[in-house]
Amino acid sequence: MSDVTDLSGAMVDVRGVHKSFGPLEVLRGVDLQVRAGEVTVILGPSGSGKSTLLRTINHLEKVSSGWISIDGELIGYRRSGGKLHELRERDVLKQRTHIGFVFQDFNLFPHLTVLENLVEAPVSALRRPRKEAVATAERLLERVGLTDKKAAYPRQLSGGQQQRVAIARALALEPKVLLFDEPTSALDPELVGEVLDVIKDLAGTGTTMIVVTHEIGFAREVADTVVFMDGGVIVEQGPPPAVLDAPQHERTCAFLSKVL
Repeated sequence: MSDVTDLSGAMVDVRGVHKSFGPLEVLRGVDLQVRAGEVTVILGPSGSGKSTLLRTINHLEKVSSGWISIDGELIGYRRSGGKLHELRERDVLKQRTHIGFVFQDFNLFPHLTVLENLVEAPVSALRRPRKEAVATAERLLERVGLTDKKAAYPRQLSGGQQQRVAIARALALEPKVLLFDEPTSALDPELVGEVLDVIKDLAGTGTTMIVVTHEIGFAREVADTVVFMDGGVIVEQGPPPAVLDAPQHERTCAFLSKVL
């Protein structure tokens, strides 16, 4: 593990992160800083390490080397005597309550209603009073346009509705950062817009977000920073016009020529 010093003042700070699965090195020294209230969109071909990077940020995957902090707090580790020591699982779970994660396949609890999907974690993980958690859940369902679906079960919803519930569920814990792993890739094309509209609305409210997506138009419209990954490294990053309209690296140019 590399030395830990908070130099950036970033909400999300990824430093020198490597991740290997056996002999396969998926992340090869990633550095990324995301400031509070900013939206970072990560683009790149399949297998470039985008989703693995997201999963290391909330410690669903342990880093092989390097470190990650959110709001100045190391994720998955504590520092003692100049070394990093892995946290106990219950402490990692507590950290994850500050990191909202929206998966591409929704990951809703099928046996719970829409409302109960939102209430479960605040009550069990944060010990919120149930009445307070219900009030928050109802407010969030209104925000994502699903007030009339609170008694429905996930199987009764379209893919777009399920993903909007998943976003509301992530928000119910009032996270410091929201991570989206290709939130529209499992949706029929006509449902993509309704989910992107919710994410755009969140961006307008100053929510710190990292979004892995193939939606170039969304990246152009919403991102403060666009990151292009390939081969487990960040090849290029910058404001959307710089990366999308005037990329400097040939790998970025080749990728964009296929998707634009």
